[in-house]
Amino acid sequence: MSMSESPKADGPVAGHLGGRCAVVTGGGRGLGRGITEALVAAGADVVVLARQPVPADLVEAAARHGRSIEGRQVDLHDAAALESVATELLVEREVDILVNNAGMQHRAPAAEFPLQAWDDVLAVNLRAVFQLCQLLGAPMLQRGRGSVVNIASLLTFQGGITVPAYAASKGAVGQLTKALCNEWAGRGVNVNAVAPGYMATDMNEALLADLDRLRAITERIPAGRWGTPEDIGGVVAFLCSPAAQYIHGQVIAVDGGWLAR
Repeated sequence: MSMSESPKADGPVAGHLGGRCAVVTGGGRGLGRGITEALVAAGADVVVLARQPVPADLVEAAARHGRSIEGRQVDLHDAAALESVATELLVEREVDILVNNAGMQHRAPAAEFPLQAWDDVLAVNLRAVFQLCQLLGAPMLQRGRGSVVNIASLLTFQGGITVPAYAASKGAVGQLTKALCNEWAGRGVNVNAVAPGYMATDMNEALLADLDRLRAITERIPAGRWGTPEDIGGVVAFLCSPAAQYIHGQVIAVDGGWLAR
């Protein structure tokens, strides 16, 4: 089995999301694509918020499931543009699920880390997450039902090296998830987070290309392989399903056992 190959699994139960509408940020590529595919397979229609158009093959695959994927182009750095897109969307659709997946990274030693890069990372990884929780969560609270899943990270628990802004943002995502749980769980809205481990996606291209580093990381993962977008997508779809209705405020590590080592 290759480092990025996952064992075959049944995936989400077809139709268990019953035509619900899900919003996924960055849902056209990487982990976001795996999340979108899992939600569609489980019966949801998906609206992808991203800077780039949704890949045509992803839209076509959804149609084969009898579901739809719609793209809304927006830069998550831009709070005004994000509010405008979300407001327009809510006029047209009832959003049942929000997955805050999109994120960005910048690497530099902490003593030399550019403040503009700090602001950029925090804007996408934290401010946009909170803003969308406010904008799309408010109608969920009014209806008394809904699911929010934030994508955290191993750096929600660990500090990392040369990634101070990313670590700070993902630590805050974990705490925001718990804070929203405390206010929203009693009002019918589930708020949880998923913390991916080492994933075989383009964000980790440099690590995957460094054979010594790849070997060292893989040897520490009890499962013996890196994760895939499908590994994350299935967990997100589960957290949005009726089976997870009593799961609130959790940051679930999907890391092949990395944190247990």
